[in-house]
Amino acid sequence: MRDLTQGKPLKLILQFALPIMLGNVFQLFYSLADTRIVGSYLGEQALAAVGVTSSLNNMIIGFLIGLTNGFAIITARGFGAKDEAHVRRAVSGTFVLGLATSIVLTAVSVFFLPGILRLLNTEEELMPLAVRYFRIILLGMTASMLYNVCAGLLRAIGDTVAPLVFLVISALLNVGLDLLFVRVFAFGVEGAAAATVLSQIIAFAACFCYLWKRYPILHLHREECRLSKKTIKELYATGLSVGLMGCLVNIGSVALQGAINGFGEHTIVAHTAARKITELFMLPFSVFGTTMATYSGQNMGAEKYDRIKKGLTQTILLVWGWCLFVLIAAYTAAPWMVRAVTATKEADIIETASLYLRINTPFYAVPTVICLARNAMQGMGDSITPLISSGVELVGKVVIAVVFSGYFGYMAVIWSEPLIWILMVIPLIIQLVRNPRLRGTAKGCYDRG
Repeated sequence: MRDLTQGKPLKLILQFALPIMLGNVFQLFYSLADTRIVGSYLGEQALAAVGVTSSLNNMIIGFLIGLTNGFAIITARGFGAKDEAHVRRAVSGTFVLGLATSIVLTAVSVFFLPGILRLLNTEEELMPLAVRYFRIILLGMTASMLYNVCAGLLRAIGDTVAPLVFLVISALLNVGLDLLFVRVFAFGVEGAAAATVLSQIIAFAACFCYLWKRYPILHLHREECRLSKKTIKELYATGLSVGLMGCLVNIGSVALQGAINGFGEHTIVAHTAARKITELFMLPFSVFGTTMATYSGQNMGAEKYDRIKKGLTQTILLVWGWCLFVLIAAYTAAPWMVRAVTATKEADIIETASLYLRINTPFYAVPTVICLARNAMQGMGDSITPLISSGVELVGKVVIAVVFSGYFGYMAVIWSEPLIWILMVIPLIIQLVRNPRLRGTAKGCYDRG
């Protein structure tokens, strides 16, 4: 366990973030390897079929991850306040509500999957492959959620090393199973999906056993699984806010995907490759965002608001240094990265994906502030401002998908994110300036009841 309410903020944040960073790197390289394996052994049509489901996958899985991360913030606040009873209630509620939500979401999404893919303008020749691949992913959704519940609870009390270990094992297993199911057994896209689900099940089982053996404070207690209305309200208030924040972002991406799907197979593959590389470039944003949520949550519980302000400022400056590095990478190595991800030799795919990266990366300083500020606000209990910012992104992407993509084609999609980022950051900056806790004028307000 690690107490983030004592010591130098930036040092603590780096120590906390490093294992998360390594874990996300392994997970991302699994994703890149998965894309490469599908492209190499199943062809560009199969890769396009997987690509058309990517934004929908991010929306659904992203909501569940956000939900459980939001639940973990409540655990972090209780831990920061040294309130063990609050921690135990939060842990039990996290498992019960997370499991119930994922089961309902799985049933709904599997039933409506073909209709949703058609709404996204998925080409009929890609439909069979896309449905067969994504249905398996959806059926494994609960395993993914349960792993993220365990990992989120461990991070809430300061343990980021154990989730890293289990994630690395899962990622390596995933790549091995991909090769086995796709290359050796020739199971097609279903094999790639099954490899993902099986590795997530193993990651959850290992993580839960570790959590149960190592941390009695995180044990489930039967009497506390009968949740009070207060506990349900507290968990869902933060969990749904974080989950919906990510969901709104990804709904906008789904709308854009619908427009992209109408531009043809080569554009779909180019966009899939560009987004995979973008995930690598933006990895520190999400890693330090996750860190700031726990860091702010613990210090909120301890009523140390000056530490939140100092940690947020120092972390933004640190990540801006990374932004300069990826800007240089985009302008010097983008074509090579696209070829490495997709195994394609099509010049227009490489050119389109490289153009996307070279237009987006000069604006990365803005999403740095967005990601870190939103998570810090969630940790401090502000559930509204991050949703407003995410709502701006949703509206902007839908407008671009419906209106401007018809006139400017894929170029409208490329320019959409930089323009929307600038609009999104405005309400966050206003609220940060106005926040009385960060100005040092607020009195303690954590409720230990």
